[in-house]
Amino acid sequence: MINRADTVPGVQEMLATLISLPSISSASAEWDHSNEPVVRTLGEWLEALGFSVELLPLPDAPGKYNLIGTLGSGSGGLVLAGHTDTVPFDDKRWKSDPFTLTERDNRWYGLGTCDMKGFFPLAIEAAREFASAELKQPLIILATADEETSMNGARALAEAGKPKARYAVIGEPTSLRPVRMHKGIMMERLTFEGQSGHSSDPALGRNALEGMHEALGELLALRADWQQQYRNTNFDVQVPTLNLGCIHGGDNPNRICARCELHFDLRPLPGMSMENLRQDILHRLQPLAERRELAMEFEPLFDGVPPFETPADAALVKACEKLTGHTAHAVAFATEAPWLQKLGMETLVLGPGSIDQAHQPDEFIEMSQLEPTVKILKGLIRQFCL
Repeated sequence: MINRADTVPGVQEMLATLISLPSISSASAEWDHSNEPVVRTLGEWLEALGFSVELLPLPDAPGKYNLIGTLGSGSGGLVLAGHTDTVPFDDKRWKSDPFTLTERDNRWYGLGTCDMKGFFPLAIEAAREFASAELKQPLIILATADEETSMNGARALAEAGKPKARYAVIGEPTSLRPVRMHKGIMMERLTFEGQSGHSSDPALGRNALEGMHEALGELLALRADWQQQYRNTNFDVQVPTLNLGCIHGGDNPNRICARCELHFDLRPLPGMSMENLRQDILHRLQPLAERRELAMEFEPLFDGVPPFETPADAALVKACEKLTGHTAHAVAFATEAPWLQKLGMETLVLGPGSIDQAHQPDEFIEMSQLEPTVKILKGLIRQFCL
C-alpha cells in the first residue's frame, strides 16, 4: 500500500515549486498576478497528507483565492497561516532568477523565500508527522491572497467567519522570535478645492494651498497631542507617528491655487482606534475648510490595518516563548493578525527569515533556520492539537 504522505515532496522541492509560480500582488494591473496556481499546488500537497481543502474565491477579485486546509476536527485547534503573494521585483538588481530557488552561502534565494512562501513547506513538513495521528483538536493551514496590497484575503476571511480555531500563528519573517504586537497603518488623502483667479487680487479666488498650509499645522498639532497621550515602551518608536508624505497643488505662480492634495501616513499604537483618529482629524479640519470656503474631501487611500496586540500572559505567547527561548516583542511592520483576532483566535506572529530581507533584491532565507522552524511548529501542534 502506498503512503500518500510519501508522495509529498521535501521542503526544498516544495519551496522551489512555489517560488517558480509568480503570485505578485500589486495595485498596478501590469504587475498583478493570480495566486490560484500557488493555492492549488498547496491544496494537492495537503490533500495527500489527509487534509480537507477548501478554496475560497475573493469577492470581486478574479483569480484570487484563500485556502483553508484542515486536518482533524473540533472546536479549538491551531492555525498556521501565511500569505501566498509577493511584492513586485526589479530583475536587474537580482544576481539570480527571482523565480528559481538558488542555493549559495547556506541561503536559499528567490522571490518570496522569506516573505513568505518559505513558511508553507516548513508548516507542511511539520504537519507530515501528524498525518496519521488522532488529533484532539484540528490543525489548520491557512493561505491568503493579496496581503502585500489590500489585505483583502484576510478581510474576506473575517467577513466569512472562517476558519474557526483557538490559536493562530502567522509565519511572517521574524527571525524565529515571537511577535505579540505591532502598530497599525493608515494612509489618508486630504483635498481642498477653492477658486482660481489672478494673483494680483486675492479677493478673486479662494486659495486651496493657503488652506492646506493651515491644515498642515493642525495635523502636526494633532500629532503632538497624540504623542503626549499615547506611548508604548515595547516599540523602538514608542509613540504614534504621522508622516506628511506628498503634496500637490496649483499650476502657476500668478494664479490663485484652486486645488491642493495631501497624502499622509499614520501609525497608531495598540489601543488606538483608527475611526477615532479620523474623527479627530475631521473635527480639526472641517471648521478650517468652512471658514475659508473650501470644499474638503478626506478619505483613506486604503482601508488600513488596525494595530494588534496579544496579552503577554496568553497561552500561545507563553508556548512560543518557551519553544523559541525568546521573549515576545513588538515590531513596526503590519500583518494579517488583526483579522485572525477578529475571528476569535489568540494570535501571534512567528516565522523564519528576517524582515530585513523582505521586499529586497536577492531575497533569501537562511538554511540554518529551516530545521528549528519545523521543530517549533511540531511543538505547537503537539501542545494545541494532540
